Formats: sequence, C-alpha cells, structure tokens
Amino acid sequence: MNLVKSEKLEKSMHELQFSVDAEAFKAAIDKAFKREGKKYNVPGFRKGHAPRAVIEKMYGADIFHYDAINDLFPEAFEAAVKEAGIEPVGRPEADIVSQSLEDGVVLKVVVAVKPEIKVGQYAGLKATKKVNTVEDADVDAELARMQARNGRIVTRDGKAENGDTADIDFEGFVDGVAFEGGKAEHYNLVLGSGSFIPGFEEQVVGHAAGEEFDVNVTFPEEYQAKELAGKAAVFKIKLHEVKTKELPLLDDEFAKDVSEFDTLDELKANIRKGMEEQNEKQAALAVENDLVDQVIATIEGDIPEVMYENRMDEMVRDFEYRLAQQGLKLDMYLQYMGQTMDSFRASFKEQAEKQVKIRLALEAVAAAENITASDEDYENEMQRIADQYKMEIDKVKSLVNADEVKKDLAVNKAIDFIKEKAEITEEKVTKE
Repeated sequence: MNLVKSEKLEKSMHELQFSVDAEAFKAAIDKAFKREGKKYNVPGFRKGHAPRAVIEKMYGADIFHYDAINDLFPEAFEAAVKEAGIEPVGRPEADIVSQSLEDGVVLKVVVAVKPEIKVGQYAGLKATKKVNTVEDADVDAELARMQARNGRIVTRDGKAENGDTADIDFEGFVDGVAFEGGKAEHYNLVLGSGSFIPGFEEQVVGHAAGEEFDVNVTFPEEYQAKELAGKAAVFKIKLHEVKTKELPLLDDEFAKDVSEFDTLDELKANIRKGMEEQNEKQAALAVENDLVDQVIATIEGDIPEVMYENRMDEMVRDFEYRLAQQGLKLDMYLQYMGQTMDSFRASFKEQAEKQVKIRLALEAVAAAENITASDEDYENEMQRIADQYKMEIDKVKSLVNADEVKKDLAVNKAIDFIKEKAEITEEKVTKE
C-alpha cells in the first residue's frame, strides 16, 4: 500500500487515496478466480472447470477485478489509516480511481473521523455539593420497610381494606362477552397497590370473604390492548379470603433476627450510617455531573452524526442484552410497550448525544494535560475486574483491548483532574 493523498475535509470528514501495486493486484485476481471461478457456467466445460481466460472472454476481462479489490481493501485501508494518523468513526465510502494490470489499483475513500475537539475552561470550575442530612424519620421509614419485608401474611375476618391482600376469582366481560386475558382464579390482589385498572381495587374494598359481586370499570384510552381501550367492562368477582400482613415488633429481638446487631439502637445507628454514606455518594456524583456539564457546554468542533448513531445502536444492543438476561426478547418488549424499533431507538438520541460529547470533551482535557494511564493503572484495573468476576487475570486480559482500557482509564483520570481543580463548596440540606 502506498498512501497517495490524505486530506482533511469539512465537518470531520477525511479523504484518503492509496494505491496497491500491480503485483499484489494480480495475486489478488488469481485468488479471486480460484474462489469465484467455480460459480460460472461456460458452454463446453463442466461447471467450475472453465479456464480463467475463457471466463474473462465470456464475461469481461475485469470480471474478477472487483472481487480482488474487495479482498485487498480491508488491509490496505487499515494501513492507509495508520499512516495518515486518523481515527475513522463511520463506514468508509470507497471509489475506484483507476485499475489496470500494469499499474495496479488506486482507491479513494471518504470517511467520518473522530473530530478535533476544543474545550473552554475546565480548571477552576465552581460547584456546590449538596448533601442531604439523614433525619430520624428517614431511619424510621427504612425500619418500617424492613418490618414490612419480614411480616407474615395471615387470614383475617371482616371486610377488606386498603393494604389487605384479596384472594379473588375474576372474569371480565365487554358487552356481555368474555375477553382474552380477563380471567383468573385465586389471584392475590393487594388492595390500594394500583396494579389493576382504575376503579377495580376500590370496588373490592368493603367486601368480605365468601361474597360474590360485580366490579364496573372503564379501560383507559391508552390501554395497551387496543381492542379494550376506552371500553366499559364488568368483572364477576368471587372473594375467597381477606389476608393481611402481620408485622413483627420493632425491638431488640427484631434487630437480632434481621441483622448482625444485638439491639435495635445498634441497627438504627447502622441504618443511619449507610444512609449518610449513600447521600455522600449521591452528592459527589451530582457534583461530578455538574462539572462535566459545564465542560461540555464549552465544547467546539464538528461531531459527525454517525458517532451519535453508533452510540444509539450500542445502547439498543445493551438494552436487548439486559432483556435477554431476564429471558425476554426485544421485539416482544416493544410490542408490549406499543413502540416501533425506530421510536425505541430514537428515545436514546438525547442520552447518546450527551455521552458522545462527554467522552470527546474528557479526551480533550486528557490530551491537553498529558493525562495517560500507566501500565500499573492497567494492571490494577485488570486485577479489579478479575476480582469482581472471580476470573484469572490472564483470562480478563485476553478478553479486553489494552489500548481501549487505557483510554477509558485516562478519561477517568481527566474527571478526577477536573474535580481536583474545581472550587467545591459543601452545603447540608435538611428536609422541610
């Protein structure tokens, strides 16, 4: 490969022209013939046994040239990119400038590249770290949640109330006809949870075990099942049991049962400590986000649209992977949510654009301050990942790109640099 031309174009586009010599071109044509020649039918020859010269005479002298060029392109393009010192971020658009057996091939490629980004002020930024105080009511609320998690469900007499669990059979009818998905037996419905359509749970309240009655509701206009949206329905109900949650006493015995502590006071102190640590982390993250937002507000440069598109695609794939971990498929999820793939993908656009800008801005800060990740930083990160996933460190290294990991670590160091140079004031926030 010989780099003929490297020219920066507008809007972070770049043009490359490079050549492949005649010898390499001819070798690629021979290889293409051996692979593709078997596909051609030529009268007088068994399929796949016609000589190259006969095929070229019948189908054109350059019949194997384009396959040869396609074979040569990836390696030649990679070499040209490396020599030009650019970083493509999109698919290359290639054209053939010239081709001949005597002179080889000259190709022209236009490709979007990572933009040259400038940022304004990133040292000496100002931010306020607002740390929420932990009130007694916060601790009590957490204790109440722990109490509820450790309660036991018991059957009780009397009429159902909000907060009770009603064991019901139900069947729904629209215009006197039962509809699909509208029937269940011994369904445990927590009254007041809002898990059923509006008006349903309210009409179960006040009934006792053994009663049979009707519930009259209207499906919301935006209901996911379009054939039911906005329609009036009658549900036939049979109430089998009314169950309530019996809560344990909040005392030292409760503390021993649910934690490593011997007294309720020790448990409360631990809850408070955990909440204070969490509030501190949230406040620190909010400051970091504020500082980064200030930096990206000053960003200058032509960011190719393809960088946003690529990030959106990555976010869709990540979401699809997380769904798969739960045994779900993306197409079924979209159907349930009433979304198309295009609308779902578009929902990531704003977030994707911000993430791309953050990355570019932090890379610009790292470059300006000569911030890099050392080999020791890399080894420490590999060990951290190995420990987290209980893997051998050599296995982790075989799965990652060392250069990309070091870039990520340098970006993290750039964030630390911005925070270290910032003027951060702390403010305690008390709930009113």
